[in-house]
Amino acid sequence: MANSYKETMNLPKTDFAMRANLPENEPKRLAKWEEERIYERVLEKNKDGKPFILHDGPPYANGPIHIGHAFNKILKDFVNKSHAQRGFFTPYVPGWDCHGQPIEHMVEKTLGPEKMAKIDQPTLRRLCREWAEKYVDVQREGFKRLGVNGDWEHPYLTFTPNYEAGNVEVFKKMYLDGSVYRGRKPIHWCKRCHTALAEAEIEYSDETSPSIFVKFKMDLMPGMFEAAGAVGDAYVLIWTTTPWTLPANTAVSLAPDADYVMVVADGSNMIMARELVEQVAEIAGWESYDLVRGADGEPVALKGREFTGLTYTCPIRQDLKGTVIYGDHVTLESGTGAVHTAPGHGQDDYLVALEFDVPLLMPVDDNGVLTDEAGPFAGLDVDEANPVIIEWLRERGTLVAEKKILHSYPHCWRCHEPVIFRATDQWFVSMDKNSLREDALDAIDHKVEWIPAWAKNRIGSMVADRPDWCISRQRSWGVPIPVFKCAKCGNTVATAETFDAVIDLFYREGADAWFTHDPSDYLPRGVKCETCGCTELVPEKDILDVWWESGVSHTSVLKHREAEGLRFPADMYLEGSDQHRGWFQSSLLTSMGAYGVPPYKSVMHCGFTMDAEGKKMSKSAGNGVDPADVMAKSGADVLRLWVASVDYSQDVNIGDEILERTSEAYRRIRNTMRFLLGSLSDFDDLKHTVTDWNALEPVDQWAMVRLWHLLVDVERAYDEYKFHVVYRAVYDYIVGDLSAVYMDATKDRVYSEAPDSPRRRAAQTVLMNIVEVLVRVLAPVLSFTTDEVWEHYPEAIRSREGRPGNVQLAGWPEKSDFAPSLPDDADAERITEDFGIILGVREIVTKALEDARGQKVVNKSQEADVTVTAPRSVLDHVERYDAAVFEELFIVASVSFVEGEELSAEVRKTTAEKCPRCWNYRALGGNPSHPDVCERCGDVLDAIGYEEAGSDA
Repeated sequence: MANSYKETMNLPKTDFAMRANLPENEPKRLAKWEEERIYERVLEKNKDGKPFILHDGPPYANGPIHIGHAFNKILKDFVNKSHAQRGFFTPYVPGWDCHGQPIEHMVEKTLGPEKMAKIDQPTLRRLCREWAEKYVDVQREGFKRLGVNGDWEHPYLTFTPNYEAGNVEVFKKMYLDGSVYRGRKPIHWCKRCHTALAEAEIEYSDETSPSIFVKFKMDLMPGMFEAAGAVGDAYVLIWTTTPWTLPANTAVSLAPDADYVMVVADGSNMIMARELVEQVAEIAGWESYDLVRGADGEPVALKGREFTGLTYTCPIRQDLKGTVIYGDHVTLESGTGAVHTAPGHGQDDYLVALEFDVPLLMPVDDNGVLTDEAGPFAGLDVDEANPVIIEWLRERGTLVAEKKILHSYPHCWRCHEPVIFRATDQWFVSMDKNSLREDALDAIDHKVEWIPAWAKNRIGSMVADRPDWCISRQRSWGVPIPVFKCAKCGNTVATAETFDAVIDLFYREGADAWFTHDPSDYLPRGVKCETCGCTELVPEKDILDVWWESGVSHTSVLKHREAEGLRFPADMYLEGSDQHRGWFQSSLLTSMGAYGVPPYKSVMHCGFTMDAEGKKMSKSAGNGVDPADVMAKSGADVLRLWVASVDYSQDVNIGDEILERTSEAYRRIRNTMRFLLGSLSDFDDLKHTVTDWNALEPVDQWAMVRLWHLLVDVERAYDEYKFHVVYRAVYDYIVGDLSAVYMDATKDRVYSEAPDSPRRRAAQTVLMNIVEVLVRVLAPVLSFTTDEVWEHYPEAIRSREGRPGNVQLAGWPEKSDFAPSLPDDADAERITEDFGIILGVREIVTKALEDARGQKVVNKSQEADVTVTAPRSVLDHVERYDAAVFEELFIVASVSFVEGEELSAEVRKTTAEKCPRCWNYRALGGNPSHPDVCERCGDVLDAIGYEEAGSDA
């Protein structure tokens, strides 16, 4: 009767499933974590550890989470969990941005124009709050489903009284310091949303605009040209791409040091930059033209600054005179070098007009419609006005040329329509009063770590070039500008006492009280206008920019919630790269303005999520990836693994094929963990760990040193926030040195040796060390799966009293945790050097075995006798070890080495027989009790008391 030895083998046993079934099992694990209160237990465990505060930037509460949200929140979870795993105290308070135009717009859209026209402001604000609350709940569940730990029951919301009061605390400091002021200057204005916009609320898209060249009639012929014989009227030839701003023209700006000449063409004398004459002639289609020349025949030329003070008749408002001035903003890349200047319609125009005391006109209302000041064009929308104005100029003979150009133009971040530049009375933060710009740049350069480092240059250039920050908005849903106007003279009333009264009111009742209470209800008695003494005060109607609101979270959250373990400044802010002009910047400016220090010690940014082809995702293109769909199909851990696999500092791609590759990588990791657990089913670390380093086989010693090097590499990568390096190091280790080398080589030992064999326990000791390291270092990334692994440890370990119930409570592996203890550095280095050579030999042998299989010399590597030819430099390393080391490592019948110049391997079929128990090719019958198996297997069968079939019992 044939013998079956299968039951004598130590085959893997584990109830850790091969199929993860993450979509079904992860929600159950989330419920378990919630019941365990894992977030709170981690904080309790680490309460005496060094704090690490990652302050959450608030996403906008207006719709379900998208893949960009998921990408960002998972990254934050990596940061927090990798710190918590190493003992840091990591309270994480998620937040939401709940105010602002988008929510108000959605409520308006839901109500319809008729109801909207009748609604009062308190009711509108209530509806906006309800809308925000709805999507806070929706997004909260989405973020929790990702496996992100945080204080989800106590987030910060920008519409809560405590948070709203923080706005006023910061405003008070900066206003009383003189950094906040009210002024009239051109700002980005959205005529559809009816509000001012800050630079951070602008996006740029291509627009086709009319590019026109127009003659402005000068009052006098400049003397130099007159002396050179120029006769008739003189014109300055301007260029503009915004004809609708011509009714607001009050100046023409020239480049101060450029040469300007007078061109005679089509019967007109036109002044323009000499460098652009040929370009303009081609656009205008002049068949012939000449320049006014002096007696020497050379063109007469004057520097731009030499025209200063000359006047002309304004092109639309012909009852007004304009002035020729100069400014460094004028370039000679296109146009004529003479720029139509309307100080109410552009930042450069405004600044140069201030310098030359040029008046500011504003003939455009809140709806983007030209007013009576625009003369014949009154009542036209600015977009409608362009062709009408162009035709009007053409009829009067002042239009020299027109062409269409495609250029980048600012658009509103919410309605995505083009904005206009329009001078209005607004509230601003001065960038230069009290050295705010200078201090912010110093903080950027010297006080904040930027991750990646090159981001310092990006935000630095933005702060260096930004104009004063417009912080007022003409909307209803937000925190009001906390000042008052005198009902009699219109003077602003804002003192320390009035601010404190508003702060107290907001703490008690929230910002809604601003719209329901009369100021006399809460202001101290005796508050009056310092200009006229009137005691009747009117609350400011404008609200604060949402970027200001989110920016003051350093006060409303970090400072207000210090009792919960938060602290100011935060250790890290982490958001998308667009926040260099948004939240990172508004937080920096308000913190520097109020406290003189940055609100963060480090800033890390992530790129945008793009589709598989690198295109921006959009509903219209239908190329979006919904994280809910990914989790329903593959699970959150696959999504988390994708986040870990990419370089987050750049824009990242995601799509079905990419996620399928990630799923395959996940399966490789999971199956490896399953093999490890199965191989350890009978292992008890307290009884079976091999504690003597020298009792390990050489390959075991190498595996232990290699594991230590992996841990060092992974910890360094976590320290540097290089999660893709963590992923790559672990994945390459698992599929390479662990699966393809160590587990493959020691499988025979683990399966075939006697259960308590020292050689088997040595391999299990190494495997246990590997599990202990991998489960902990992967916990920040594969939070669901590592917890599942933790629950499926060998029975003797997982049932031990006092063992943490969750891997997130297990801590970080240390060198001192390795058992047996690792050798000193010199021995570890020798082992690493030896096995670097040996694994190189293994590659040569593996290739030779593949060739031998292809040539039908052998079917399996176990059938092979291998002779390795190696130079002396290689033999010096391999001769330190017995042949059995290489037989196990190469998984062959025998290995011998001979000296030669080149490294090579020769494969022959062995003459040894196949052992029916372990399937190795060895001499059989070494144990008389079991003559059909190899001597090793016979000894094992004796050790376990196995009796051969048909033997006398």
